[in-house]
Amino acid sequence: MKKYLLVIVLALVFYKAKAQSSLNYATYGIGVSVSSNQAYADLKRQDKNLSYAVTFNYFYTPYVPIGLEFQLGKLSGGSTDLKIDRDGRVFENNYKAVILHMDVQAGELINYQGSTLLNILKNFYLGAGIGGISNDVKVQRTSVIDPTYVFPGKDSGINLIVPLRFGYEFKFYNEYDQPNVRLDIGYQHNLTFGEGIDGYADPSTKFKNNALDQYRQITVGIKVNFGGQNSYDKEIRGY
Repeated sequence: MKKYLLVIVLALVFYKAKAQSSLNYATYGIGVSVSSNQAYADLKRQDKNLSYAVTFNYFYTPYVPIGLEFQLGKLSGGSTDLKIDRDGRVFENNYKAVILHMDVQAGELINYQGSTLLNILKNFYLGAGIGGISNDVKVQRTSVIDPTYVFPGKDSGINLIVPLRFGYEFKFYNEYDQPNVRLDIGYQHNLTFGEGIDGYADPSTKFKNNALDQYRQITVGIKVNFGGQNSYDKEIRGY
């Protein structure tokens, strides 16, 4: 009889520990990502390029990550072929950026426990942030149409950047039902303040220029959580 009681007690202790662990999560993480980039600048033709990033994450909750991202990549567009770009302008920007951003996933706002549908929806997120982009631009500075005209602008400089983000995060759980690996598929639209993306700063009287320089990113990334255990008020896995 004592053996059976011991087994029951051990089972209850294990179950309680298992339930408690499903409320816990690691508060720190590191992520890597690759993005398909495209600029929306002053030139009509914009190329698709790649960027790469490393992100250090702090999870305020399992559904509210705050990330410090170091990014490098390329933006380009235009052509000296007047059939492609009627003004003969072309640029290539090998940039670096540092961005601080925060996301809020639906799981922070809804009660998803016991619902398969809500457990799927809980991983959608919206986010925003702020940062700086350091531009290193090569341009066709002298007009191929009028060699006496030099396009104004700068070949390098730093601009303020505001990213707007949305996407979906796939969570992979360890044996304690804690999300220790996360796969992220997202879209990020970056607004920049200044004319540094393409290196051209022509007056609006000469070229139509009525919008901020910006670029978009379609991103796939992976995060790994580690250290700094904290607890949440709902089971993170949910089912």
